[in-house]
Amino acid sequence: MISRRLFSGLAAGLGLGASLLLTGCGDSKPADTRKEVIFSILSTESAQNMQGYWTPILADMEKSTGLKVRPYFLNNYSLLVEAMGAGKTDLGWFSNQSGLEAVRRANGEVFVRTFDPSGTDGYQSVIIVPKNSPITSVEQLLKCDRTLNFGIGDAKSTSGTLAPKTYLFSPRGIDPETCFKTVKSANHQANLFAVANGTLDAATNNSTSLALNAARGQAQSGQIRVIWISPTIPEDPLVWRKDLDPVVKEKLRQFFLTYGQGEGPDAARQRANLKQLSMGGFKAADNTHLLPVRRMEATELLSEATKDGDAAKIATARKQLDEVIAEQAALQAKSGAAGS
Repeated sequence: MISRRLFSGLAAGLGLGASLLLTGCGDSKPADTRKEVIFSILSTESAQNMQGYWTPILADMEKSTGLKVRPYFLNNYSLLVEAMGAGKTDLGWFSNQSGLEAVRRANGEVFVRTFDPSGTDGYQSVIIVPKNSPITSVEQLLKCDRTLNFGIGDAKSTSGTLAPKTYLFSPRGIDPETCFKTVKSANHQANLFAVANGTLDAATNNSTSLALNAARGQAQSGQIRVIWISPTIPEDPLVWRKDLDPVVKEKLRQFFLTYGQGEGPDAARQRANLKQLSMGGFKAADNTHLLPVRRMEATELLSEATKDGDAAKIATARKQLDEVIAEQAALQAKSGAAGS
């Protein structure tokens, strides 16, 4: 059960350690006698808010799995990856790009991904301006006369940084740092509030964040306008350490795949918990879930290399993009064959 006492323990930051694995040399000893897992949660808004939304879900996880679940909240995407890589956390809710980094650098593995309660599979990156702003189009935003204050996401945020760079800035050869008067990095909630109150002239955000603000009866979503929408981005992944004990993995897998599903008052209560995070539940997934994000990343790298005129970087980026496209085609062919 997550309590305020537990939450105060988060102040230890990266000093939080996962339980020691107790392994025996003989076959008669269990491979793992751990009774606790540390679950990292990406704070797309204040940690206090995220604690309130996740507390009942993690309490249900404890009850279902029999494991003590310790929360680890952080709004720095890179530090979440580092924490998993150092064995400080066991699993967590990531954005797509930070999840990709966890797979690459932190011995991570995607095992489920979220889905939206509306049935829409995916979300969009957006750029927002104050409701009364004279800026009504992307062209006006990108005049690049260094008079506007712009908000962007964490460097590892998919919707806050990667998507707008891939689909908006890089194709036009625009560097936000030289386009705007100031560029400030913050989470989605902070950027939304800053645009709504006029502190920023424009900022990146995403459709889920705006929908949650409106659903919670907050005023900020009504004080902004959307002037740009990206192509659809895959829903967020949950990633665990590859070396997590298989028995623990299976307990966690079953919890997520069944949470909020089915009929009855308990399932309805669970769905209400998930709705606070704009989640309908979880679906089985693996690292192929990140292929669209890898493609975005490779496209961005190719665009940057082309702008710089660096032949070696262009060749490397094009090779990466071709590899991702080939993997996507093979996955689609395999899926088609399985369905025929």
